[in-house]
Amino acid sequence: MPVPARSRTFRNDERRTARTSLPGNPLAPSAARRFVRAALAEWTSLGLLTTCALCQGDEACPPGRHSTDGLADDAVLIVDELVTNAVVHAGTNVELLCRLEPASGEAEPAGPDEAPDDPSHGLTAEREPAALVVEVSDHHPARSVRSDAHGPATDGSPEYGRGLQLIAALAERWGITYRTGLKTVWARLPLDGPTAEIPAGTGADAADAADAVNAVVGEPALRRGLRAAEILAPAPRGMPREDPDWISRGALSFLAEASDLLAGQLDEDLVAALAGQLLVPRLADWCAIWLDGEEAHGRAGAPRLARVWHSDESRIELLRTLLEKEPPRLLDAQRGQDGTAGGGTGGRNVPVPVPWPGSGQTGAHDGAAVACRLVANGRPLGTLVLGRRRLARMPDEVTALIEDFARRVALAIGAARRYTRQATISRVLQRSLLPSQVARIPGVESHLVYEPADDGVVGGDFYDVFPAPPGGRWCFMLGDVQGSGPEAAVVTGLARPWLRLLAREGYGVGEVLDRLNRLLLDDAMEAAEAAALMVAVAGGQDLSGGDGALPGLSDLGALSEIEQGPGDNGRGGGLADGGQSRFLSLLYGELAPLPGTGGGARCTLASAGHPLPLLLKPDGTVRVAAEPQLLLGVDENVAYESLSFDLESGDTLLCVTDGVTERRSGRLLLDDDDGLAAILAGCTGLNAQGVAERIRRAVHDFDPSPPSDDLALLVLRAE
Repeated sequence: MPVPARSRTFRNDERRTARTSLPGNPLAPSAARRFVRAALAEWTSLGLLTTCALCQGDEACPPGRHSTDGLADDAVLIVDELVTNAVVHAGTNVELLCRLEPASGEAEPAGPDEAPDDPSHGLTAEREPAALVVEVSDHHPARSVRSDAHGPATDGSPEYGRGLQLIAALAERWGITYRTGLKTVWARLPLDGPTAEIPAGTGADAADAADAVNAVVGEPALRRGLRAAEILAPAPRGMPREDPDWISRGALSFLAEASDLLAGQLDEDLVAALAGQLLVPRLADWCAIWLDGEEAHGRAGAPRLARVWHSDESRIELLRTLLEKEPPRLLDAQRGQDGTAGGGTGGRNVPVPVPWPGSGQTGAHDGAAVACRLVANGRPLGTLVLGRRRLARMPDEVTALIEDFARRVALAIGAARRYTRQATISRVLQRSLLPSQVARIPGVESHLVYEPADDGVVGGDFYDVFPAPPGGRWCFMLGDVQGSGPEAAVVTGLARPWLRLLAREGYGVGEVLDRLNRLLLDDAMEAAEAAALMVAVAGGQDLSGGDGALPGLSDLGALSEIEQGPGDNGRGGGLADGGQSRFLSLLYGELAPLPGTGGGARCTLASAGHPLPLLLKPDGTVRVAAEPQLLLGVDENVAYESLSFDLESGDTLLCVTDGVTERRSGRLLLDDDDGLAAILAGCTGLNAQGVAERIRRAVHDFDPSPPSDDLALLVLRAE
């Protein structure tokens, strides 16, 4: 039975020409684009042209609806290039004409403004399909149209010539007509091919007929679109358009670009959005991505429609409504008996035909639609559904490209989900390792700033402010564990509770650091003994990651690598070359309110390998408030000493981690030449919050790149 060739239907009418005159200024291209879209919309409303491809047939949409599609997009692109070329290179007024030509092999009389020798119309040797003819004329025919490069641009690509290449790719044919005082560049855009016939019947004959229609009608339009995309690419390949391997090469370029854009995206919804924009309109007129919910108790969660994209944004909501009513359920039937996705294809995400939205049947006359399961590492993550108008079936080259593209999308979604899970775990762990709130100290205003460098990794900085019995003492700490992640979390989880316990037992500042140092060394020694025991149990198996390696021990080193230095008595050496050291820098202090009503507090503190605190006086002078000492967890025989001073009314004590002092900008550090002290000196008269915010802003402004280390600072100001 006769079937329309997936195209717009043209109805012969005398009112088929639209023209306008535009001034030769930079506003002409935008005015020309609006004029073309308005002309197509008017022809549609008059019934001269139907361009609806989403709805069922010509009768499903009222006149004037859905008039912007591929024809309008191609026409607008060509008009924009030609008008821009005329304005830039001729500088005169521009005449724009759009004309609908019916499918005919007979001669048509030339209009009053049409040249008899214009090859875009007139007598033809054979029947031609209906077409839209676009003519752009200027009044400066002496200057030729540029069609080749006259020198490379700064980025190495040709400065001129893409416009006419683009027109040659999109138009059925084009040319230039010269008249007295007028030069016209014209292009003929087919309304997508001849009418094809599909014989009645089913089975292989019908399938072969559908393939024939697809080959005649769909593939030329697809090739034109791909060629146009290649010409508009930032770095054109310069391949001949007649190259039979062109699509394969273009597919490699497309997949490379997709990989670059999807790599490193850490949000699954953003991955879905990028996937839609990559596919539409290059390979499809619309697409949708369903994402499966996270698995619970071995079962996947309910899918959700994460993203819908259409080349015509006005149709997105309609398409979303249709897809939500008819989700791609047939993909569940693809799952093999063993539970793998893809119908026993080993987890391959093979595209399969699905019904066109709203049609209820596969291969509806609107176009071809396929669905592809998003599978990564054998685990289904969602479904990609896309469609292209005017196709009886997706070409094999396109389905192969979709399969490769879907695999990349699935890997990106899987990576984003793993990061999300890790970030959630890290946030929960970070909240459990840090106090929910800090205590208020009578007579002392305090403000804390804490910014982890990576939300997905547990930071190594920690802090606390708490009261210590007997009454009248408040303790504060600011520490930094070597490294980050789970190893840093282990040390933080030990250090903060130990510090609280020792402080509440009544130990002084120096004694607290002495005992914490020994506890860290004891814990490190226990870890080394456990590693040695596992080596003995393994009977001398290689722990360095060889064939006989024990899982999880590859970074502990061999038993012979557990070193002891002279005089260590089994302590302080730690594990050599890869053993997990428990180093910790810490600033710890106590505050006791001064007697009387004058405000202020007696401060006693000690620094163990930590950036030294700075004391700002009301007159703007700044001095160091502690002495440098060894890191905790290095040597058992060190004795830590504290320093006491009065934090008088108006004094400000600044405590920071190395994320502040070692903030980099090239080869410079923020604290070079006492840079932090200079910044603090400019904070005279500010309250604790103002000082903290001034320092935080200075850290971020020191270099345009975001900080690479955790940022923590504590400001104490005597009231």
